[in-house]
Amino acid sequence: MNEINVVPYIDVMLVLLVIFMVTAPMMSPGVIDLPTVGKASQVPVKPLEVILAADGSVTIRDRERGDSTPHAIPRNDLARLARERQSEHPDQPVVISADRKAQYESVLKVMDDLQRQGVKRVGLLVKQQGS
Repeated sequence: MNEINVVPYIDVMLVLLVIFMVTAPMMSPGVIDLPTVGKASQVPVKPLEVILAADGSVTIRDRERGDSTPHAIPRNDLARLARERQSEHPDQPVVISADRKAQYESVLKVMDDLQRQGVKRVGLLVKQQGS
């Protein structure tokens, strides 16, 4: 017997097809509640940018107040000023932008001083490779 009789297989497939065609309209599709996006209650606060130069000098730029040019500030007044700005806007982040030639230790000192003085949301600002 070299031949396989496929007629019974075709009959079974047709019966299954009829069963699925009859039962498919009877099934109710599941309802999925998708999340909606509402309007933000407030506009996000722009960060306070601390710019650390290669020589260790510190300048700040507060884009929330519309400052586009950095202002020089003594390093020991930095934490006080950042706390004052965060008292006005509690969600305002503080980002540290260091010169490429600045020592890593000075960046960490500035970050550590800010965190020890209770400044919240301290981060690092990085520049993209191609920019």
